[in-house]
Amino acid sequence: MVSSLLLEIMLIFLLGIGSQWVAWRYSMPAIVVMAVTGLVIGPFLGIINPQEDFGSLYSPIISVAVAIILFEGSLNLSFKELRGLGKPVFRISTVGAFIAWILGSLTAHYIAGLSWPVAFVIGGLFIVTGPTVIMPLLRQSKLKPRPAKILKWEGIVVDPIGALLAVFAFEIIAYLTATDPDGTALMMFFAASIFAAIFGWFCGKGIGFVFERGHIPEFLKSPAVFTVVIFCFTVADEIMHETGLLSVTAMGITLANMGISSVADMRHFKENISILLISAIFIMLTASLQIETLLEIFSPNIIGYVLLMMFLVRPLSIFLSTFGTGLTFNEKLLVGWIAPRGIVALTVSSYFATILLEAGYEDANILTTLTFGLVFFTVLAHGFSIGWLAKKLNLSMEGRPGTLIVGSNTFTVELAKSLAKSNVPIIIVDSSWERLKVAREAGVPFYHEEILSEQTEYHLDTIPYEYLIAATDSKAYNSLVCTTFMPEYGRTNVFKVSHFDSVYKTGDIVSKVGGRILFKKEVNLEDLKEKIENGFVFRRTTITDQYTYRQYLDEKDEETVFLYLIKPSGQIKYYSEEMRTVPSTGDTIVSLMPRNKEKAKIQARLGNGEVE
Repeated sequence: MVSSLLLEIMLIFLLGIGSQWVAWRYSMPAIVVMAVTGLVIGPFLGIINPQEDFGSLYSPIISVAVAIILFEGSLNLSFKELRGLGKPVFRISTVGAFIAWILGSLTAHYIAGLSWPVAFVIGGLFIVTGPTVIMPLLRQSKLKPRPAKILKWEGIVVDPIGALLAVFAFEIIAYLTATDPDGTALMMFFAASIFAAIFGWFCGKGIGFVFERGHIPEFLKSPAVFTVVIFCFTVADEIMHETGLLSVTAMGITLANMGISSVADMRHFKENISILLISAIFIMLTASLQIETLLEIFSPNIIGYVLLMMFLVRPLSIFLSTFGTGLTFNEKLLVGWIAPRGIVALTVSSYFATILLEAGYEDANILTTLTFGLVFFTVLAHGFSIGWLAKKLNLSMEGRPGTLIVGSNTFTVELAKSLAKSNVPIIIVDSSWERLKVAREAGVPFYHEEILSEQTEYHLDTIPYEYLIAATDSKAYNSLVCTTFMPEYGRTNVFKVSHFDSVYKTGDIVSKVGGRILFKKEVNLEDLKEKIENGFVFRRTTITDQYTYRQYLDEKDEETVFLYLIKPSGQIKYYSEEMRTVPSTGDTIVSLMPRNKEKAKIQARLGNGEVE
């Protein structure tokens, strides 16, 4: 066991983020890696047991973290996303949730052997998926927008509904089994739920109002939001347990639809905090399990229950609830399969296990085992299958990473055509229909809209594009575009072309602010367009053992501009002086060079190399 609580906290965060990195590095489901890491460090090796070590702080820490995660997820639920999807999302969140509750309760009673009261409580809880498990899966799988948005909305909206259904079922049971039935507690539950939703709306409107009026300085906005989130959750939860989740969800959705720019600016910061919390909480929960609990998972009744929940209850609830909503069979099949359970199910089930045991329901002692069995098997199965199934159903955006080019001109159109030859998804975005004439005539995919406008955010599907190139005639605009999209695409995937004054007037500015300079600082956009007009062409040269990169450098023309290289795996790497790109054997270099000046010289010594 770790002797220091401080050391244990450090170890939890280190393992959580380390698991996320391993998952990213080896293209594995992050939630699977985190679950396995927690099990190894906890019950298997016995190094930590957060539930024992944190004592009375354990539950409040988990609860606050879940509230922040749920708030961050709901902050992305803009009603504008629901255009064309409102009907299936509403049906899944209401009719689908109810069907899943009834079928799940029947399964818990007849297969898992739970009594009717306990079965209906746990059946309500297990309708949840939640952002803690859905968001990592969506990041890894690159689903097409429709199924991705449905899964995201369901995960966030149904999360508090599941917890409330469990509370509702318990209150109904307490009312029906009481010797002297009193409907006061039941009425209190409904009143507390309505209060929680209204209170969350009020908190969202309140924080939005003070932001719009400028009553809070920029440096205090993020701390203020987090403080209000915890306040909103705590007040509602103290009145009625589990209504706090409903309250923070209402607060997040309210803020998301107020159109406040400062909230949008903070979204990426809150997403980073959410990822950190998800990583830490998943490690804490799995590390707190007991070996006996893990062994009990493999009992026939629990295995049978989990299999029926995955292969019958979930698909049936989705197919029945989405009938007549316009979803395709493939979309229903994917959504009907993907339903991993996560942190909310684990935390809330332990709470109900305690109160049900206190109420005299002895079969509630297997709730923790049952919950972890469902969580572990769904996380494992859905985590490893979502990418494969999405490809099979043609619902995945997988393929070579695409490039979004801002600015239509002769150079960007030729660059786009060159990338398209390698089956790289490309699109040119420009607000000017006149400038887009070059792209239209060349048959290059384009989008006519201002890239920085809110409308573009909701109408342009950016999922296929991992790189962004800003190549307009305005240096300041290019920097603004890069700065805006840097949090979404990543600092190393955002580029801008050089302009004629870049070399002389940006010496004191950090080069990475506003995007990295593409190709060479000395070659500005006007030079690139001039080269295209003067007959320069895009050449491809494959580096082999017979024709090395050193030979290529020795023989290239001085006017040649390195553009990008294609790895044998299909990965694209753009040239930038701020990112040293060294080709190796098998890589294909794409460069801009004079039409005939160099081709003959290279072909004479090409060997097995290839030049186009």
